Amino acid sequence: VQLQASGGGLVEAGGSMRLSCTASGRTYEMAWFRQAPGKEREFVAAIGWSTGTARYTDSVKGRFTISKDNAKNTVYLQMDTLKHEDTAVYYCAARESLRIAYAYWGQGTQVTVSS
Repeated sequence: VQLQASGGGLVEAGGSMRLSCTASGRTYEMAWFRQAPGKEREFVAAIGWSTGTARYTDSVKGRFTISKDNAKNTVYLQMDTLKHEDTAVYYCAARESLRIAYAYWGQGTQVTVSS
Protein backbone atom coordinates (compact mmCIF):
# COMPACT_ATOMS: atom_id res chain seq x y z
CA VAL A 1 0.00 0.00 0.00
CA GLN A 2 1.36 3.38 -0.97
CA LEU A 3 0.27 6.58 0.71
CA GLN A 4 0.43 10.02 -0.82
CA ALA A 5 0.02 12.98 1.51
CA SER A 6 -0.62 16.56 0.50
CA GLY A 7 -1.92 19.84 1.80
CA GLY A 8 0.76 21.26 4.05
CA GLY A 9 1.99 24.83 4.07
CA LEU A 10 2.16 28.00 6.09
CA VAL A 11 -0.80 29.36 8.05
CA GLU A 12 -1.28 31.95 10.75
CA ALA A 13 -2.22 30.95 14.25
CA GLY A 14 -5.96 30.58 14.53
CA GLY A 15 -6.26 29.59 10.91
CA SER A 16 -7.24 26.32 9.25
CA MET A 17 -5.66 23.81 6.94
CA ARG A 18 -6.68 20.46 5.48
CA LEU A 19 -4.34 17.57 4.82
CA SER A 20 -5.16 14.72 2.47
CA CYS A 21 -3.76 11.23 2.22
CA THR A 22 -4.65 8.94 -0.66
CA ALA A 23 -3.99 5.23 -0.36
CA SER A 24 -3.36 2.83 -3.23
CA GLY A 25 -5.20 0.10 -1.35
CA ARG A 26 -7.58 -0.47 1.53
CA THR A 27 -6.35 -1.25 5.05
CA TYR A 28 -8.00 -1.47 8.45
CA GLU A 29 -7.12 1.95 9.78
CA MET A 30 -5.53 5.18 8.59
CA ALA A 31 -3.85 7.65 10.89
CA TRP A 32 -1.97 10.91 11.06
CA PHE A 33 1.20 11.38 13.05
CA ARG A 34 3.40 14.44 13.40
CA GLN A 35 6.95 15.21 14.34
CA ALA A 36 8.05 18.61 15.54
CA PRO A 37 11.71 19.68 15.47
CA GLY A 38 13.65 18.00 18.24
CA LYS A 39 10.70 15.87 19.31
CA GLU A 40 9.59 12.31 18.76
CA ARG A 41 6.89 11.43 16.30
CA GLU A 42 3.48 11.47 17.97
CA PHE A 43 0.05 10.14 17.16
CA VAL A 44 -2.52 12.75 16.12
CA ALA A 45 -5.67 11.01 14.90
CA ALA A 46 -6.91 7.80 13.32
CA ILE A 47 -10.02 6.48 11.61
CA GLY A 48 -11.21 3.00 10.72
CA TRP A 49 -11.98 2.45 7.07
CA SER A 50 -15.02 0.26 7.65
CA THR A 51 -16.13 1.46 11.06
CA GLY A 52 -15.54 5.17 10.63
CA THR A 53 -14.55 5.26 14.28
CA ALA A 54 -12.24 8.18 14.94
CA ARG A 55 -9.89 8.85 17.80
CA TYR A 56 -7.63 11.76 18.64
CA THR A 57 -4.78 12.73 20.86
CA ASP A 58 -5.96 15.06 23.63
CA SER A 59 -4.10 18.11 22.37
CA VAL A 60 -6.12 18.26 19.13
CA LYS A 61 -9.56 17.20 20.33
CA GLY A 62 -12.14 19.78 19.36
CA ARG A 63 -9.80 21.39 16.83
CA PHE A 64 -8.91 18.63 14.38
CA THR A 65 -11.29 16.35 12.51
CA ILE A 66 -10.31 13.20 10.67
CA SER A 67 -12.62 11.96 7.94
CA LYS A 68 -12.56 9.64 4.95
CA ASP A 69 -13.86 9.28 1.44
CA ASN A 70 -14.13 5.58 0.70
CA ALA A 71 -14.70 6.11 -2.99
CA LYS A 72 -11.45 8.04 -3.29
CA ASN A 73 -9.48 5.94 -0.77
CA THR A 74 -8.60 9.24 0.82
CA VAL A 75 -8.40 10.34 4.42
CA TYR A 76 -8.50 13.98 5.44
CA LEU A 77 -7.30 15.86 8.47
CA GLN A 78 -9.13 19.13 8.91
CA MET A 79 -7.17 21.31 11.29
CA ASP A 80 -8.88 24.35 12.77
CA THR A 81 -7.82 26.91 15.35
CA LEU A 82 -4.22 26.04 14.63
CA LYS A 83 -1.60 26.86 17.21
CA HIS A 84 2.11 27.48 16.85
CA GLU A 85 2.73 24.20 18.68
CA ASP A 86 0.96 22.35 15.85
CA THR A 87 3.95 23.13 13.66
CA ALA A 88 5.42 19.82 12.54
CA VAL A 89 5.92 17.45 9.68
CA TYR A 90 2.70 15.48 9.35
CA TYR A 91 2.71 11.86 8.17
CA CYS A 92 -0.15 9.61 7.20
CA ALA A 93 0.08 5.95 8.05
CA ALA A 94 -1.95 2.79 7.65
CA ARG A 95 -2.16 -0.61 9.29
CA GLU A 96 -3.88 -3.90 8.58
CA SER A 97 -5.36 -4.38 12.05
CA LEU A 98 -5.41 -2.88 15.53
CA ARG A 99 -3.06 -5.61 16.75
CA ILE A 100 -0.13 -4.63 14.56
CA ALA A 101 1.93 -1.52 14.07
CA TYR A 102 1.47 0.94 11.26
CA ALA A 103 3.36 -0.65 8.40
CA TYR A 104 2.67 1.85 5.65
CA TRP A 105 3.81 5.45 5.73
CA GLY A 106 3.44 8.36 3.39
CA GLN A 107 5.97 11.07 2.85
CA GLY A 108 5.73 13.89 5.33
CA THR A 109 4.11 17.21 4.65
CA GLN A 110 5.25 20.31 6.49
CA VAL A 111 2.72 22.35 8.44
CA THR A 112 4.00 25.63 9.79
CA VAL A 113 1.85 27.80 12.04
CA SER A 114 3.12 31.30 12.51
CA SER A 115 2.51 32.90 15.89
